[in-house]
Amino acid sequence: MPQRPPPPHDATELLARAEALAGHRLGDLAVWLDLDVPADLRRHKGWVGQLLELALGAESGSLAEPDFPQLGIELKSLPVDAQGRPRESTYVCTAPLEAVTRGAWEESWLARKLARVLWVPVEAEAALPLAERRIGTPLLWSPDAEEATLLRRDWEELTERICHGELAAITARFGEVLQIRPKAAHSRVLTRTVNSEGELEWVNPRGFYLRPHFTGAILRRHFDLPTA
Repeated sequence: MPQRPPPPHDATELLARAEALAGHRLGDLAVWLDLDVPADLRRHKGWVGQLLELALGAESGSLAEPDFPQLGIELKSLPVDAQGRPRESTYVCTAPLEAVTRGAWEESWLARKLARVLWVPVEAEAALPLAERRIGTPLLWSPDAEEATLLRRDWEELTERICHGELAAITARFGEVLQIRPKAAHSRVLTRTVNSEGELEWVNPRGFYLRPHFTGAILRRHFDLPTA
């Protein structure tokens, strides 16, 4: 089996590794890492992200910290169409549902995950076989003042509703750039939350997701992509 790279020493090394992958196909990367390529992503939704994690030396996995904890950098693959537009919402982390009080935004898992992100665009046209999809040019990003304000405002509104037992009323339409959606392998996965009566009840887990127009704006600004 090929030797997988150790964690990068700094952000410069990480970005250089990601840039070296640009233009390569997922199938080529899988061969290098001695991994099988699934026929599609319907039952392997996290496969592309896991492939990139292995290739770049990520080490935190699903822990409540960035993928590169020593660097404070989160890795996010971003499925895009032929025009470079994100095709779907981007999962960031689970939403805490048992909290009865809302903490500070700066201390939230979501804020820590989004403080510094290495975005790696990946071709995602449905007609293109998974192994033939190419990796795009990476982008190392931190929220600017406007983006941070939008994220914080949505997070505060959504977590406030959870703290008041209003989880059942939250739909994917809530939030300007951030949304809460169910996040579980199947409906039998349950976690606890507090309802509007102050009682514990079992519900499906939820996750925080970035809306495509938010991630698309990041790509357009840094890569000078067309708006439509």
